[in-house]
Amino acid sequence: MLHTTKLTAAVLALALAGPLAAQDGEPKSGGTLNVVIQPEPPSLMIGLVQNGPTQMVGGDIYESLLRYDFDLKPEGQLAESWEISEDGKTYTFKLREGVVFHDGEPFTSADVEFSMDKFLRESHSRMRTYMEHVESIETPDEYTVVFNLKQPFGPFIGIFEPGTAPMIPKHIYEGTDFANNEANNTPIGTGPFKFDKWEKGSFIHLVKNEDYYMEGKPYVDEVYYHVIPDAASRAVAYETGKVDVLPGGSVENFDVARIQAMDNTCITDKGWEYFGPLSWMWVNNDNKPLDDVKVRKAIMHGVDRQFAKDALWNGLGKVSTGPLSSSTRFYDGDTPDISYDPEKAKALLEESSYDGETIRILGLPYGETWQRWAEAVKQNLSEIGMTTEIVPSDVAGWNQKVADRDYDLAFTYLYQYGDPALGVSRTYMGDNAAPGSPWNNVANYQNAETDKLFAEAALMASPEERKAAYKEIQDQIVEDVPNIWLLELGFPTIYRCDVKNPVNTAFGVNDGFRDVWLDK
Repeated sequence: MLHTTKLTAAVLALALAGPLAAQDGEPKSGGTLNVVIQPEPPSLMIGLVQNGPTQMVGGDIYESLLRYDFDLKPEGQLAESWEISEDGKTYTFKLREGVVFHDGEPFTSADVEFSMDKFLRESHSRMRTYMEHVESIETPDEYTVVFNLKQPFGPFIGIFEPGTAPMIPKHIYEGTDFANNEANNTPIGTGPFKFDKWEKGSFIHLVKNEDYYMEGKPYVDEVYYHVIPDAASRAVAYETGKVDVLPGGSVENFDVARIQAMDNTCITDKGWEYFGPLSWMWVNNDNKPLDDVKVRKAIMHGVDRQFAKDALWNGLGKVSTGPLSSSTRFYDGDTPDISYDPEKAKALLEESSYDGETIRILGLPYGETWQRWAEAVKQNLSEIGMTTEIVPSDVAGWNQKVADRDYDLAFTYLYQYGDPALGVSRTYMGDNAAPGSPWNNVANYQNAETDKLFAEAALMASPEERKAAYKEIQDQIVEDVPNIWLLELGFPTIYRCDVKNPVNTAFGVNDGFRDVWLDK
């Protein structure tokens, strides 16, 4: 039953700022958890496919050596302990004993070596890049793995999560065509849940791993991921009790407050700390007059981001201060001023090379909120004296236009993966700007000094040295304004309050169901 009063944006923000629903009490075993998954994943083989829905379901089938708490500190998963040498070049992991894959075969150091050095190096684009830092992998016994790095690589300890470094069964994949192995259709990991059935267009069914190595876990007997293509229908599915959990982004922002006001409903924005989704507008630095830093600064000061947060995102998220999300390591919010200041924007525009050209705004075709945002920016820029037009597009068209650099301003958001060397540098490094991808340095920002600092900072062993280097990087990039940073996005997870502990790591529902229990 709906309450008679709706939460305002301010009240919702306060609710999100508070803790999760109370988890007091002894966990109970049993029951069925019903979750929305959207869009339907193309595959569940997380070592081959890394899109969001695949990671969400696959994160409970597959595991990696570590997990990460809300502060991005590593915790043991398949590894029970680890040591890093003083020179930062040797990482030694001690594996849990007695772990078996879903088919009953033992998990050993041979699977770690195969996963990291063979399967993922060949099939996983991000891991291929990270493994370039590894000189060799040693397996002195079945439960010890040693990574020898070519040089210190500070972020290395942050890559051992299932979306990046899933442990793949060597006995199933060795010597096969990885992409066409029949086991991809019936994924086998070490996780708390086993794959049971996939009714395409309807649901994915996982069942409890009775041989899981953590005694008593998982608590629930089964998980159904329901495929519901329409956002309004997903909201109805929650209202009618068909589903218990709405992962972040499942419903439109303007529906969040209404659903939050329902009885037995809890909400949290935690669980995105590792991904740190940051939104911005790409600026085509090659196009005139956007190659003029004064024009870019005018746009930056002319966009009312607080309005977008309050009115379009219902108080969710945070106003950005630059290229790093506040949940990313080495974030520093004390960057050059990019606050909303339309008078300053007008003055900069007057001093700039802008001469009335029409600036094309490519919206992100991810729903009504994003459409409204493009309209709000168009209005903001008209108020400072710029002529703009919104270019309509579908997802495929957006991908193509951004990849071809056929835009002036283009909305986007990207994940940061907890460390600037893993998810930020790719967006600003000069040698990562070739057309053909919507996910690299799309703006074609070129600054040899920041390139040098990015390269050096990634290899520094000292956290203090890295922090100082990334502070300098953030200040320089913000001064250059290659992009228009908008919001650290808030993607709240909505769930029934009798679903206990659904978000318990920096990956949210992607790997949280090991510890969830139902108080019913």
